[in-house]
Amino acid sequence: MKKKILFISNTAIFSRFNLPYMRWFKQQGWQIDYVSNGDMIIPDCDNQYAIRINRSPYNCNNITAYKELKKILLNEYDLIHCHTPMGGVLGRMAAKNIHTKAKVLYTAHGFHFYKGAPVINWLLYYPMEKYLAKYTDVIITINEEDYNIAKRKFNLCNNICKINGVGIDLEKFMPCDKENKRQLRNKFELKENDFVILYVAEFIDRKNHKMLINSMERLNSKIKNLKIIFAGNGFLLKKYKEIIKKKKLTETVLFLGYRNDIEQLCNIADLGISTSKQEGLPINILEYIASGLPVVCSRIRGHIDIVTNKRNGLLFGLNNINQMIDSIFELQNNANLRNTIIHNNLEDREKYSVNNLIQKTAEIYIQYMSEQTK
Repeated sequence: MKKKILFISNTAIFSRFNLPYMRWFKQQGWQIDYVSNGDMIIPDCDNQYAIRINRSPYNCNNITAYKELKKILLNEYDLIHCHTPMGGVLGRMAAKNIHTKAKVLYTAHGFHFYKGAPVINWLLYYPMEKYLAKYTDVIITINEEDYNIAKRKFNLCNNICKINGVGIDLEKFMPCDKENKRQLRNKFELKENDFVILYVAEFIDRKNHKMLINSMERLNSKIKNLKIIFAGNGFLLKKYKEIIKKKKLTETVLFLGYRNDIEQLCNIADLGISTSKQEGLPINILEYIASGLPVVCSRIRGHIDIVTNKRNGLLFGLNNINQMIDSIFELQNNANLRNTIIHNNLEDREKYSVNNLIQKTAEIYIQYMSEQTK
């Protein structure tokens, strides 16, 4: 009989990060099932379940999702790997309450309680994570702050480890030469001498797009041929489009929505940015770095695990708009600094390779796969 693993995440879109690991299990001859919110077809899985997991802990749909998840877990899985906060909570609660024999793994893609987080986050999420740690065989963290919190506070968990995120496909995200960059810019109707800033992020509050949008008039007045590309969807997208229209900056800003060609956008950009308030280990920054793109980002958990100031990017204080603008100007005007950062990013890219991460995560899987055969 085939061994079986169940992946759980809030959304089906998140499955793209799990695909390399799902394919690894396929190679081992396992059955792969996936539970998430949404009906997007997920490749490389044998059974896909769509249940209404909501990212908000206050949403009543999560009660129904929890009940449905308990029924799904009766399929007697050998491993359950939970991702995303509510996927992690519901998955582990369901596994606990049906008394599953499966080994339960949880990858924390950024605890909602962190240094500087709102008090409500500590009151709501921290007790839940501490309670569920007892029923988790391994907690996998992706940044130093989360790892240290888990090691100190969640000692009821059997195993706590740290990896460098979900990994980047280095055959896909790589630098390109000037001629390919010129051709790609033509495709997007951009000029060779445009200064292009790229922000890849969902339009939600914590990604803090408004900080960059509020700086655009100043940036536009000083940077000739400035272009800012936003890639991503989200409930705030319509609002920000209207603001840009009112500011009469539609010639400067490109809203591209959800994209499957982020590697091309990295290759046409001069600078990658993130103004985010909260991250685990952000995939957008890793994609920028893998492409050799200089980075400007807020000094927060997750960002500081990747970016060292003036080595492979520039860091600015969260919501410090003047510091952010100065950082952009510095990278635009200082070719030596820009070239140094590009060089260092290309040196760093290998440690975030998805192949390296598969190997690291496979070591964790193998430990619990072997325990299931005893």
